[in-house]
Amino acid sequence: MDWNKELVDSLLWLASAFCISLFGFTIIVGLLSQYTRWGAQVWRLTWPCFNPKRSRRPLVNLAGILFLTLFSVRMNVLFSYWYNGFYSALQELDTNLVWFFIGLFIVLATIHVMRSLVNFYVQQAFEIYWRVWLNEHLLKNWLDKQAYYRSQYLRSPADNPDQRIQQDVASFVSISLTLSMGLVNAVVSMFAFTAILWGLSGPLIVFGFTLPRAMVYLVYLYVIIATSIAFKVGRPLILLSFLNEQFNASYRYALVRLREFGESVAFYHGEKVEAATLNRYFNNVIGNAWNIIYRTLKLSGFNLSIGQAAVIFPFMVQLPRYLSKQIALGDVMQTGNAFGQVQDALSFFRESYEAFAGYRAVLNRLSGFLDSIQAANALPSLVIETNDSRVAVSKLTVCKPDATPLVSDLTLDISQHQPLLIRGHSGVGKTTLLRAIAGIWPFAEGTVMRPLEAGSLFLSQKAYLPIGSLRAAIYYPMAAEKNDCENEILIQCQLGHLVKRLDEEADWSQRLSPGEQQRLAIGRILLNKPDAVFLDEATSAMDEGLEESMYRLLRMQLPDTVIVSVGHRSTLKPFHRFELLLLSEGKWDLKAI
Repeated sequence: MDWNKELVDSLLWLASAFCISLFGFTIIVGLLSQYTRWGAQVWRLTWPCFNPKRSRRPLVNLAGILFLTLFSVRMNVLFSYWYNGFYSALQELDTNLVWFFIGLFIVLATIHVMRSLVNFYVQQAFEIYWRVWLNEHLLKNWLDKQAYYRSQYLRSPADNPDQRIQQDVASFVSISLTLSMGLVNAVVSMFAFTAILWGLSGPLIVFGFTLPRAMVYLVYLYVIIATSIAFKVGRPLILLSFLNEQFNASYRYALVRLREFGESVAFYHGEKVEAATLNRYFNNVIGNAWNIIYRTLKLSGFNLSIGQAAVIFPFMVQLPRYLSKQIALGDVMQTGNAFGQVQDALSFFRESYEAFAGYRAVLNRLSGFLDSIQAANALPSLVIETNDSRVAVSKLTVCKPDATPLVSDLTLDISQHQPLLIRGHSGVGKTTLLRAIAGIWPFAEGTVMRPLEAGSLFLSQKAYLPIGSLRAAIYYPMAAEKNDCENEILIQCQLGHLVKRLDEEADWSQRLSPGEQQRLAIGRILLNKPDAVFLDEATSAMDEGLEESMYRLLRMQLPDTVIVSVGHRSTLKPFHRFELLLLSEGKWDLKAI
């Protein structure tokens, strides 16, 4: 064959195949997104990234990857012709021609290696870019409007959102690119090598009937039957893959929870109970893993058998024509190569069934996560108004998720010099009232007026300390700065022993006692200087002497800050002017102290 002409034809083929593949790929993706559930899921997760109005870079990168994939197919076609020429030269004992094909192989192999390396880099770089964007996109939606918190009030919240963001995003990006380019490769290879196989195929007599171009028909029939059986064998892998992700995430969460509440478990000596719980979760993981192994053995065994049979099948069909000298050895070898390529292309779905099963599981988890975020955002929420440092509520009604009233028709106006103490028996709704004032409780109606953003600071009974430096913990939620005031504040909060550890990074919620954590949170108030502060039993881990010192410190350092406290202790009364007593069935009583 004329290899110079083949080079020109390859360039034209690449250009044509690229345009047709890009157009066809776009049409197919559009149709799948409109008429299939999983196609709509893929579109929902990918289009925001690939939308050219946002950026053209993802589409340009994807086009480059598509071109390299088609380049790979064309290289396989050239290797197919090389096999024909090389083995024909060997059959004819033509020394010069044999060495020509050896030199040609070196050129083709060099191009193939370079293409493979470039393709690997481009795909990996694109996967990283796509993963970064998708991670930021999901995190933004999860954190926006406090969906990470509000989703817990849904009837069916998404389980293990941490895994869906960290692990499922990486899986989705990697498998999406692998399967999409694998599909393009399979379709283009099928057409390219079917044309080659058509030219090499001869007639075959079957039960007295002559079947023209028999090799082409046989390979398609062979793969269609094998794929149908494989789909039936592998169908259960979709559910098993979904359960594998779910069971592993639940087991990991149980381990993390044990570490988080390790001290409480140790005090209770609850190791046996925890071990039983962990073993139960782990047994789910292992049981499902065995189910996956058994099902994969069946599918892989069938695929391997079909693949091995496909190696010898084309030679058996072409052998009579070769022995009768109708075709050359090179034609036989090229037939085997072309048959294998068409068989591999047609077997793409069959051999990728396990990957598709895992992909469907990832799609369902990420789509469920987005559904959960949307449902959380759709929950009702109070509109928080602002008027400098004023804190007031008007006709505020707070209910449980089942609509049972906790506080009904509450109206308050709290000034800077009239701090309020909220009291009531356990479970009456004190903390929930603060949640409503904070704007994070969805089951409330009325009007709330308070300083927005950093102007209000809410402290819970269990102080939150972010992982990082102690300096970052005391500045939270502001960005940490380095000046001298932190040292003085730590000393005022009777945490002077921590001054030298301000820049030490650690999980401080595990290093500090509950009382130290609460005092650090008081220091956070002094540092942030909010217009209003809400303390939900924020001194419960301190003794009465420390509690008195901290409240006195707040009143002295922040005389113009509005203070609203929730607590059971009567020792809090001297630091407040009014008391709101929450009663049962939504009733309440407000009186001066």
